[in-house]
Amino acid sequence: MEQVGIAALGWAARDATGVLSPYSFSTRVPGDDDVTIKVLYCGICHTDLHFIKNDWRKTIYPVVPGHEIVGIVTGVGGGVKKFKAGDTVGVGYYVDSCRACDCCASGHENYCAGLVATCNGVDHRHGGAVTRGGFADAVVVDERYVVRVPANLPPDRAAPLLCAGVTVYAPMVRHGLNSPGKRLGVVGLGGLGHVAVKFGKAFGMKVTVVSTSPGKHQEAIDILGADEFVLSSDAEQMKAATGTMDGIIDTVSAWHPITPLLALLKPMGQIVVLGAMSKPLELPVAAIVPGGKGVAGSLVGSIADCQAMLDFAGKHGIGAEVEVIQMDYVNTALERLEKNDVRYRFVIDVAGSLGSSA
Repeated sequence: MEQVGIAALGWAARDATGVLSPYSFSTRVPGDDDVTIKVLYCGICHTDLHFIKNDWRKTIYPVVPGHEIVGIVTGVGGGVKKFKAGDTVGVGYYVDSCRACDCCASGHENYCAGLVATCNGVDHRHGGAVTRGGFADAVVVDERYVVRVPANLPPDRAAPLLCAGVTVYAPMVRHGLNSPGKRLGVVGLGGLGHVAVKFGKAFGMKVTVVSTSPGKHQEAIDILGADEFVLSSDAEQMKAATGTMDGIIDTVSAWHPITPLLALLKPMGQIVVLGAMSKPLELPVAAIVPGGKGVAGSLVGSIADCQAMLDFAGKHGIGAEVEVIQMDYVNTALERLEKNDVRYRFVIDVAGSLGSSA
């Protein structure tokens, strides 16, 4: 008898208009190392916008977005050792890698050339099927790419941590921007930036938010607990902050000049660029050489990074600030996200909207 996958219901975009509508499909057949997950919540990331509108010219329609997934395990394969039915788990940006390259061998599989994205990825290990993401009521994922969500984290507020959270946490740890007393700059106060502020404060750092929006001042200081706020369009404020920061996490995805930001760094300071800008950076040598400053990039994080981040978030009670929506609001939410009209992350109540066929 031919094996079949799990019947799933999701919402998908059929073309570059990016309009999502109900879509029924079957997951791949669960294998010995797989975990079947009933999706509870899924965050909406800017990457989802790029996928549904084919901004990167690699979308395979129909596309079911979503890679900030929190759910409940409903079944495990015979070889699964880490999880059991009933566990609360998470799935982030990717669901497979080659498992053989230097990156995979060293625990940095997020930089593997064979990375398979959670949605719109080509799963060569399973016959070349296109992966479907968390805007659906069920997913099947190899246990190697599943993480455990601490019991004290509300699942809706934990969902954005699977991408936004690990994307800021991993480079902070890697570049030593997790030391008490150090000064951290966070550029942009959106889905990533607000979590970076929370992590920075939990690490015991002095955190300065750098933003083009004067309206973010009160949010940064009074709501998120940042120590200082710098309006990047104010030359006097930028001048006063010159040379004050040990490191900067730059979360802004729209193109912007980074030379003024490099001036905020102390000698040998590091700026980590996380946004997928549409144009090349402008980097004068004089902005980095005299002060021995560095510019680095970072892509999400490893599975180990993600688990460490969730454990840290659980210990310190850190969750994203979210606006929970029903699935039938998703097209409006995507329009609002494109205008940055959200504080700070939309999260879909998938189980409450769709139930589950898992």
